[in-house]
Amino acid sequence: MSEINRKITPKSIVKKLFTDYSYLVSFVLIVAIAVIVNPNFFVWRNVTNIFVQSSVTGIIALGMTMIICAGQIDISVGAQVAIISGFGIDVLNYTHNIWIMLVFMLIFGAFIGTFNGLLVAKGRMPAMIATLAVQTSCRAIINHFGQGGPFTVADGMASEPFYQTFRQVAAGSINLFGYKLPYPMLMFIGMALLFGLIMQRTKLGKHIYAVGSNEVSAKLAGVNVHGTKITVFAITGALCGFASWIYSSRLMAVAAASAGNLFEMDAIAAVAIGGTSMAGGRGKIIGTFLGVIMFKIINNILVAAQVPTFLNGAISGAIIILAVLLQNVRHSKN
Repeated sequence: MSEINRKITPKSIVKKLFTDYSYLVSFVLIVAIAVIVNPNFFVWRNVTNIFVQSSVTGIIALGMTMIICAGQIDISVGAQVAIISGFGIDVLNYTHNIWIMLVFMLIFGAFIGTFNGLLVAKGRMPAMIATLAVQTSCRAIINHFGQGGPFTVADGMASEPFYQTFRQVAAGSINLFGYKLPYPMLMFIGMALLFGLIMQRTKLGKHIYAVGSNEVSAKLAGVNVHGTKITVFAITGALCGFASWIYSSRLMAVAAASAGNLFEMDAIAAVAIGGTSMAGGRGKIIGTFLGVIMFKIINNILVAAQVPTFLNGAISGAIIILAVLLQNVRHSKN
């Protein structure tokens, strides 16, 4: 008992807090700064806006967490959103059915993700190179079919019944105790809960952490390393499909050249500041969830500070660098 009491000290508690729950400490600090900058930060409309604005990249970031925990990377997710959204709108315009559109987008996304996984696992290509090639290909294909113009739902005719139905995917909400809960907010939270359970409570989650920690040891322990890699890329592709459904509904028109631009940077930045190790093997969905919200709050703070929008990419890169450097410092002290 005396040994236990000796180990549990204020210093050890603080160390554990900053080592294992750094994302929570960061979240509290950023929210505190946001409240100072904007006293109306906790107004319900502002809170829901943050969740709605975070939903698309947030859902993608959940898949990115799985990929990075498995020791991989996917820089094609933005281009995947572009090509899935463009062709998805074509499917909607042809079928007039948002559910057929959703199924198509999920399958198409899973197909692209599986292709990425096969290149990495079976083709033994570095994930960076494989997904860079897929990114370039997806962007080129959608630009070719888009011919420089947008893919527009119902050709912009808001009088079409399916136009209004699809618009509600991103603009609709439910009322609960007098508060409006937007659909994108609910979908993002629901997905985060689901994938949190998958990563912490299922065999797949254990295998992802094992592969990311040490591929050789994982293989010797009986883990299907190739299958795990393909699975995480396929799931991420399907999540890109689901995110594209919300993204298309929000805009109702997708520009082939710019759709999903820098989504991969936003997703990776959210995963990094959420505490997931870029080396693989460590990370939590709750960290990514808070990381996505933090990243959007940071953007709001920058807007309030009148920082030029064109610098957002540089700021995303700086956040990734800072997060990884802090991880290296923490792990070197352990």
